[in-house]
Amino acid sequence: MSKISEFFGLFCRDASLDFKHAMESQICPYTQGVCTKMRKSDPEVKIGTCSVQYQKQHIIICPFRLLEHNQIFIDCLHLLTMHEPGNELYLVPEVQIPGGHVDYFLVSAKDKKVKDFVGIELQTMDTTGTVWPERQKFLYEQGIEAYQETPNKKKSFGMNWKMTLKTILIQMHHKSETFEYLNKHLVLIIQKPLYEHMKSDFNFSKIEGVRLGDPVHIHSYLFEEKENKLSLSLHTRVSTDSAGIADCLGLNAQSRVELQDLIRVLEPKLVEANRLKIGLGG
Repeated sequence: MSKISEFFGLFCRDASLDFKHAMESQICPYTQGVCTKMRKSDPEVKIGTCSVQYQKQHIIICPFRLLEHNQIFIDCLHLLTMHEPGNELYLVPEVQIPGGHVDYFLVSAKDKKVKDFVGIELQTMDTTGTVWPERQKFLYEQGIEAYQETPNKKKSFGMNWKMTLKTILIQMHHKSETFEYLNKHLVLIIQKPLYEHMKSDFNFSKIEGVRLGDPVHIHSYLFEEKENKLSLSLHTRVSTDSAGIADCLGLNAQSRVELQDLIRVLEPKLVEANRLKIGLGG
């Protein structure tokens, strides 16, 4: 039995779904665009694997899967401490700051002038090996494609827990000093199994509880089967500061940017296409 949990957003255990149409259209239901995960040997073919089964858990391997109903952004609204009723909300993707880019900025604006913002980073699991054989096996099980095992096929995929975590924590540390300096919030969105490895593999003894004044927040999500589909729900929130992240890693770096410099980057991106949509179709 294939280890693919979701194929182009469709739950693989629901035999009533049209997986053939999903394979042909290659549309990601969370971005409403063509899936960005492609075969290196054939970029026209999109892999479409949102999540996989690993050690009896459903593990998300595509960050766009976290966008379900925009709930992760709704769960960050309380961190917009300067937001007021009547302000517009925007989601600005991939904003460059010292230390790298931030996946999303959730922005509160009035007349397209920035009043407050929260930086949001998404982190899903990096796999070792390839999920392609499992994808092809799933399509074979559905009677959609022939399945030919590669000669001397190696183990299909694994989970690179420690390297995934080390990479994101280093990035969070670099960026957290900027947000701390600006008195703003940076939120890391992860799945519960990754959070549990984070606590066990790194020094998280001083990171517990959540305080609104902390610049760095970590939101951990459950990803479980409900009503014959897989769904996200907020499980745990903790917070810390740049020193707390540094304690985990033994690092020290400074990457600051002035508030007005960042606002000058954000305001031209406050366009209709980036308005945060909540409700039907979100």
